[in-house]
Amino acid sequence: MQDTPRVQINIKNAVAYVNLARPEKRNALDMAMFKAIDQAIKSIKMDRTIRAVIITGEGEDFCSGLDVKSMMQSTTGPFKLLKKLNPWRANLAQRVSCHWQTIGVPVIAVIQGRCWGGGLHIALGADFRIAEPAANFSIMEGRWGMIPDMSGLLALRQHCRIDVAKELTMTAEIIAAPAAQQAGLVSHVCEDPLALAQTMATTFSQQSPDAVAAVKKLYNKSWFSRKGTVLMRETFYQIKILLGKNQKIKVYNQTHDAEQHRPFLPRKKW
Repeated sequence: MQDTPRVQINIKNAVAYVNLARPEKRNALDMAMFKAIDQAIKSIKMDRTIRAVIITGEGEDFCSGLDVKSMMQSTTGPFKLLKKLNPWRANLAQRVSCHWQTIGVPVIAVIQGRCWGGGLHIALGADFRIAEPAANFSIMEGRWGMIPDMSGLLALRQHCRIDVAKELTMTAEIIAAPAAQQAGLVSHVCEDPLALAQTMATTFSQQSPDAVAAVKKLYNKSWFSRKGTVLMRETFYQIKILLGKNQKIKVYNQTHDAEQHRPFLPRKKW
């Protein structure tokens, strides 16, 4: 029986802290953890007052990957993760990674210890990954005779050269944080990744939430798009921003002392 929530959400100063809370199992992913992360993403997405998300893992490790023993207790367990009615949509295993990109605010993963397999794919779903120097990373699925199936490829193709991604996936090699940063898996390596994440979240919160949400969606949808599509989206999104009130609030705050700053309104739905 599950005694404690697999995921804890704490909202402070408009920042949602999402904590993977299964430290006794190194935050390994069982079915309850998959469902809890999926539900956390849905609930945060609905709250348009949130300005940033910080994902953490409780204990020594961010996430050691799939709890293979737990998942294999049921012959149907793996297929429950993979099933989907629409083959073009994400299943449960994929949603815990790629659906962080459906939230219209910056998502920052703070990584310590092991970040393996499914844990790495969750982190890759974030916009930024900040790791302590002693953290280590692996696309671990090859050790179990499988391929990555949690949508991590969507992020890998943006952050890595294809030869680097193939080598890491085919070998299931464990690499240290500096090597992971060089490979493109990590944004920053520092001694206090949570402090840096909080500083970044504060900086993002000082910007117009409409502009931040628009940048995230524009870049995600257009990074590999044709030139004409990019130009069209830039113009359309800019008009939508200019018709909103948050851009005017940002201009006001930019030209007045901090004591006179006006609070932003909840971000537009993008």
